Amino acid sequence: MFLTNILLKRVKSKRIMVEMESVVSGHRFNKIRERLADKLEVIRFDPFLQKECVYREKKKIRSLY
Repeated sequence: MFLTNILLKRVKSKRIMVEMESVVSGHRFNKIRERLADKLEVIRFDPFLQKECVYREKKKIRSLY
């Protein structure tokens, strides 16, 4: 085994970017969370409804730093 194979091994990032989707209207935005944390669920202002509503994590978009 070559030494370069050992040195080039990549480390997983600690944070990931996820897509959050409104439960009511389907409005979406991106948010960053820790990789090992539970799935997110937040209350945030929805511009389509002009009210606050629940957003749930839909899917992972990418890894960060």
